[in-house]
Amino acid sequence: MTDKTDQRHQTPTPRPLSADPLEGPATPLPSFMGRRQWLSSCARGTAGALAWTPFGALMAASAAEPVADGAPVRAAHADYTWASLPFGGGGFIDGFLFHPREQGLLYCRTDIGGAYRYDGTARRWLPLLDHLTKPQADLMGVLSLAVDPQDANRLYAACGLYLDAASRDGALLASTDRGATWTIHELGIKIGGNSPGRGSGERLQVDPWHGDTLLLGSSQDGLLRSSDRGRSFQRLPFSPRHVSLVLFDAASGRKGQATRRVYVGSHDQPGLHVSDDGGGSFRRVTETPAQAPQHAAFGPDGVLYVAFAVGDGRHVANPSYATTGSVWKRDTQGRWTDITPVRPGSGARGFGYAGVDADHQRPGRLIVSTFERWADGDDLFLSEDGGRTWAAVGARSTHDLSTHPWLANYKGNTRRPDPMGHWLADVKLDPFNGHRAVYGTGYGLWMTDRLDLATRPASDARVPWRFEVAGIEETATLEIKSPSGGATLLAAMGDVSGAAWEQLDQPPAAGLFAPSNETNRSVDFAQLAPAILARTSDHCATGGYVSVDGGASWKAFGPSPRQARTAQGQRAPTGIVAVSASGGFLVWAPERQAALWSRDKGRTWAPSTGWPASPSPQLWPVADRTVEGVFYLHDRSAGTVLASLDGGASFAPVITGLPVVNDADFAQLVVAPGRARDLWLALPDGLLHFPGVDEPMQRLPLVAQAWMLALGKAAPGASTHALYLWGQVSPAEGAPAQEGLFRSDDAGQRFVRIDDPQHRYGRLLSMAADPLKHGVVFLAPHGRGVVVGRPKGQA
Repeated sequence: MTDKTDQRHQTPTPRPLSADPLEGPATPLPSFMGRRQWLSSCARGTAGALAWTPFGALMAASAAEPVADGAPVRAAHADYTWASLPFGGGGFIDGFLFHPREQGLLYCRTDIGGAYRYDGTARRWLPLLDHLTKPQADLMGVLSLAVDPQDANRLYAACGLYLDAASRDGALLASTDRGATWTIHELGIKIGGNSPGRGSGERLQVDPWHGDTLLLGSSQDGLLRSSDRGRSFQRLPFSPRHVSLVLFDAASGRKGQATRRVYVGSHDQPGLHVSDDGGGSFRRVTETPAQAPQHAAFGPDGVLYVAFAVGDGRHVANPSYATTGSVWKRDTQGRWTDITPVRPGSGARGFGYAGVDADHQRPGRLIVSTFERWADGDDLFLSEDGGRTWAAVGARSTHDLSTHPWLANYKGNTRRPDPMGHWLADVKLDPFNGHRAVYGTGYGLWMTDRLDLATRPASDARVPWRFEVAGIEETATLEIKSPSGGATLLAAMGDVSGAAWEQLDQPPAAGLFAPSNETNRSVDFAQLAPAILARTSDHCATGGYVSVDGGASWKAFGPSPRQARTAQGQRAPTGIVAVSASGGFLVWAPERQAALWSRDKGRTWAPSTGWPASPSPQLWPVADRTVEGVFYLHDRSAGTVLASLDGGASFAPVITGLPVVNDADFAQLVVAPGRARDLWLALPDGLLHFPGVDEPMQRLPLVAQAWMLALGKAAPGASTHALYLWGQVSPAEGAPAQEGLFRSDDAGQRFVRIDDPQHRYGRLLSMAADPLKHGVVFLAPHGRGVVVGRPKGQA
């Protein structure tokens, strides 16, 4: 096998199935050895079948017979370049932060995809947290950012994902070079960067006159103060537990002395609080409503503006669950005034206010955003007279959808008024140019340099918003596949359906998979007929789609016995679909349900027999890439691998005695193309290879932990697929294992490390490797879109 010119973009010719493959006759069962004969031969170890025996015996055999002759050599390092595949946004941007004294210095935070710094010259965002490792992966959830007004190089981030006991504790990340490098200070408490209420802020603040002092409003542990730039924190006497924002009043301090007045908002005891002794004590600002402050800002004249919202009683507000809200201001005499632009209604017409910012150059000019305004669509409101009158910005706006093909699909698929987007959690004005504004949505951000057009009288001019997301890739990509023909990469994505890349340096030309039905759980292709595709989709009434033309068109699954709703009445996740080698069979495993199989490309479905009653929420069927109609399944809770030889109609165990794997741990079964029954099994305690007919199981001695793997085109002159592994690998047998991404060109006898300290990406959700170009691997990190790695110098 030699590395020749990439042949993928010659459109593949699918194997003829019928005049209309979706409506034609059912595919006949394969004519190879019958299931009962094949299973019995597995136990006997006869020719033509794998000699699969209990795991303990296999381990003993592998210890007695080394995998390779000679001692394993030390793993080398291969220079790789890493880059995001261009898609553009795709996730929730929940906060922005301009430096008040450094022109052009802008940051944004995301709930699951880290933080970014904006390069205004290149008009591109630079990711700041891609260096995080697997144990640090939860720190990709950024609850709050803070800058030091006296030192533009200092940046802080309060990070963590969830609040449950199983989640990693949060940390305070500190940088002295604008996020290029970081020091991690563990907090010992949970931080909910992807928990309800995350759209409010900022919760983390640096004292504008005393840079050693930081205040951090936590998700459930109250208000904390640090006197050593975030190295340690102490709890302050503030009774609410869930802080929504912190804001120093710079007018109450002076250089070298701590600021005296601090405003703090709370979610769990909704209301605004103030301290006049630097946080030593607090009192409730009773002139304001019993609603949670979402954002607050001072104008250049010292007037304070606050946006409020309140949740539904069971959940705190922002970005969801708002029932009502308001906007208030405090003048320099301490008088509070309600300046709400539009009053929320009741029921479905309820909504909240989230973002608020003041023009630093023009006193009385401010902007606010709504969220959860389902009936009329969320909007921005702009005032130039301190909130006495307001202009709705949406009615005077245009949004350019042409730069990102998927946007037209996405916006056209919305089920409610959506002129400005949804989840408008934050809006900011450039402190040096109040006509420049940026606001976030649930799918990216919009920026303009002409906000002044929103209030220009007697004018037909519109505020031109551009989707300024170059460099931001935040899709929650749930599964990726690199087919043997057709598109270079297929991706199933949370919230935004999925897409196919033809060229890796361009956004998906066709936009999203169409019909676009929000979350797609999985996608697969037929190895020997790659124009045949299938995907599962939570918002599709029948659960998924099939394509026979490489994704140019899709037809919905036919009716099935699947339960479309959970016992609680919620939409049931549609789970995983696998496509057989030639595309004649599908096996579909909805989450927490028994599997179904189809022999007519999804037109009809029947239950699979022998499917395990596993407590694991999701079981993952995979197809043999060489033999039509053969499927496999790793049942992690029972320590078994099952197989089906009849297109998915029935499954039976063929490997037993494997270690049981907890649902929280990684495990993956991968089938190699080109040879029947060539299985790789990644486990928390190593990597197993079942090479095929009449060959014993091999345990790879250098692999301490295998979390995820992919197989790609063989190296020039090699006879085995290139193996890409995310896990822990020892540089030599007996040496301490190292965490990272590795490649092996000789079936795991030797590994080279391909990641670097700047590109670790936290937690991966999926991996794929290019079957037509050696060295190319694709990653789907949690909340970071899709990343491609190539050997340095490779086009």
